[in-house]
Amino acid sequence: MVSDGQVVVKFGNILAKHCLDQRCSMELLRAAEHTQSISRQLSIVARVKAVTGESKASSELLVSNVQNLIRAVQQVLREAEAVCVKGLGQASADPEEEEVAAFCQQWRKNLTQHRAKEALNSNRDELGLRKTRGAKAEPTLMFLMQEQPPQSRNIPKHPNPRKGHTVMDRHL
Repeated sequence: MVSDGQVVVKFGNILAKHCLDQRCSMELLRAAEHTQSISRQLSIVARVKAVTGESKASSELLVSNVQNLIRAVQQVLREAEAVCVKGLGQASADPEEEEVAAFCQQWRKNLTQHRAKEALNSNRDELGLRKTRGAKAEPTLMFLMQEQPPQSRNIPKHPNPRKGHTVMDRHL
């Protein structure tokens, strides 16, 4: 969990670096920093729990920190979606940055296609409001990450990425 949190932080930092909207970039950086803090806290709590053994208090603290990390990661992904919609500048020649940009472009393409389909198949009520029954939810970055096939997931057993490992090789 801690290493996956670090991957999301790196993902957020790369996107913030290339964001065209300063406000969105700052919000994404804030969310990434918050996720970084919680990830470090979780790492510390996990090490303490490993040393102290089974204790109800340490187990509760560990679960609480995991829940906080999940919420923080979700916030980073929501901010990343806003950044992708606002637009990204040109990625550098760094393969990781290119991979992140390609991933975000794919999500944005999926979102655009979804919105176009929804506009063509307009299910509106008598007031012109969209009917929620039967409507598909818009694609999210989290859904796109979860949709990746299991064979593309390379998660090392220790939190330090292996040489040549990229940000998008590991998913939640």
